This record gives sequence, structure tokens and C-alpha cells, in this order.
Amino acid sequence: MNRPRQPSESTPTVAPVLLSEFGEGDELDQVLLVKAAERREKGNGDPYLKLTLGDRSGALPAMVWDDVDSHSELCRTGRPVHVRAKYEVHERYGPQLRLYGVREADEGSYDEAELSVGPTRDVEAMEADLRSLLATIQDPHLQQLLDGLIGPDGSRWERFRQAPAAKFIHQAYPGGLLEHSLTVAEAVSAASSTFPGIDRDIAVTGAILHDIGKTEAYEESDGVIDLSDAGRLQGEIPLGYAIVRQAMEEIDGFPPALAQAISHIILSHHGSLEHGSPVVPATREATLVHMIDNLGGRLGSFDRLERELAPGSSWSGFDRALGGGAWFGPAGEGSPGRAAA
Repeated sequence: MNRPRQPSESTPTVAPVLLSEFGEGDELDQVLLVKAAERREKGNGDPYLKLTLGDRSGALPAMVWDDVDSHSELCRTGRPVHVRAKYEVHERYGPQLRLYGVREADEGSYDEAELSVGPTRDVEAMEADLRSLLATIQDPHLQQLLDGLIGPDGSRWERFRQAPAAKFIHQAYPGGLLEHSLTVAEAVSAASSTFPGIDRDIAVTGAILHDIGKTEAYEESDGVIDLSDAGRLQGEIPLGYAIVRQAMEEIDGFPPALAQAISHIILSHHGSLEHGSPVVPATREATLVHMIDNLGGRLGSFDRLERELAPGSSWSGFDRALGGGAWFGPAGEGSPGRAAA
């Protein structure tokens, strides 16, 4: 961004510049969302506050060194605040905000939709695509299972539609579970016709339901995603297994072999014991779902890193999910390719 924005005490317009559009030295005077707030201590014992402030385009760290107690009360996670700051790129820590002042956001001075990250696809369009995919399932027992759980009147549909796919790594926003599950299921559907020996109905059903435990494992409050008590105590895989097994047991004559095949996909979709699966994939369908699920998660990490990319940068910093940095092509030339270091 070329034009500087000078800090002022006046209320900003409702349509601010997105955080991703700022560059070195630019001034901010607008509302951002507190996405994280952590009280820490300096070496001498004095407190300070580490904030993560952002909007739908990304987030940046910022430090509060003075009047920590009152700022801790104001800057609660999930709260919009009016920020005056300068965008800086630190030699060691990368992009960050140098705060001039933080105050309560005036009512009507911001658009909530501009503050939170959301799916890249329209939710209604994703639902239509999901309904079209469900209509291709031929097995009547699987049709009944899917309709009872995520049909328009299904017991899990509203939560499935609204839940995040993760707390941080990929699609960590409302609607993320629908986006991720649909993407994985569509890819599994396409791959099922390429590789021999795969039961498409089982593979696609397992792909759609593989993360359904996240409807219980995550909760969102004031724009902040966290694990629920059930998510912490049981984990999303056991929760998903329990949800689907109960639904299958309520369907008269549900074939035991079919129940076992779907259950195995849910239990094994993380791929290994160290990644949280109680069993490893032992069928073609479970192997396919695991591989596509892993691919979807990794590609979702690129979306997150691209939102956080410093202006003019081609590389992200080290990312634990990728095991390296992500490359987004020469700066200013779009994203012709993607690669992990």
C-alpha cells in the first residue's frame, strides 16, 4: 500500500483498509479484532500484554507495555477494539504492529464480517454442492445414515454447517468443517473412479463423516475457537465414532460389514497412532480418505500462511504443519506456484 494512513482520534469509516494491504511504515486508525491476548512478564518481573490483532485478511502481533491491567480488561479475546498503530517488519520477528493507543470500539464503526476469517466459498453454494454429492450415494443404508446426520433436518446438520475444521492450522473459522469435509469428499469421489478396487459409496460417505466429531470437539465464543470439554476429555475421533455408531444402530438392518467399514475410516483417518488414530488405515477406502484428508489440511495451511504473508514477501516463515516455509511466487506477480521448503 502506497498511501500512508495517519493516526488520529476520530472515529474511522465503516470500511477500513484490510490488514493485509498495509506495508512497512503505514499507519492504522481502525477497528481490529483481538484474536488472542496473553499476559506475560519481562525479565525484571514487570507485566506486559501480548496481543494478536486482526481482521478477515489476517492477524499480527502487538505488545502493550504500559497500563497493563486496564488494557487486559479492554483487550479480551474476541473483542473488537479501536487501534492506532504503525505497521512494522521486525528484523527477527517479522510483521507486527507498534501500538500508539487502544480504546473501546465505537458502536457502528466497524463491520463484524470484516473482522473474522471465513470460508473461501459461499456457505449456501457449499451446501448445494454437498446435497448434489449426497444424491450420488447408491446404498440405501448409507443414504439413510447421511440423511439422519447431515440432511436438511439431520440431527447434526446445523452444527456441521457452522463448526470450524480446526482451532488454528486450517479452516479455523465457522463453516470450516463444511468446507473441509466437502473438499475432501469431492476429491475422494473423483479419485474413486481412478484407482481400482475402491467402493465409492463407502469412501465418499467416510470422507463426508470423517471429521463429524468436530461438531462436539470445538466451540466458538465471541469469535474465538477452542476445544470443548468433550473435545479435551475424549478427542474428536472417539466423539465422531460414537456419533456415527449411534446413528447406525438406530437404522434397522444396517449391515455390520458396512458399519465396520465406515467406522474404520473415522477411527483411522489421522493415519497413525502418534497422530491420534487408535488404528492405522487398513482398507483401500480408509487409506484414500486419510491421504486426501491430509492433503486438504496441508493445502489449507497455505491459505492461512498467505493471509499472514508480509507485503512484498515470497516466503512465509517456518510453519510446523508444513515442516518448513511456504513459497508464493515472486512478490507482486500473484501466486504462480506453491511449494514447501
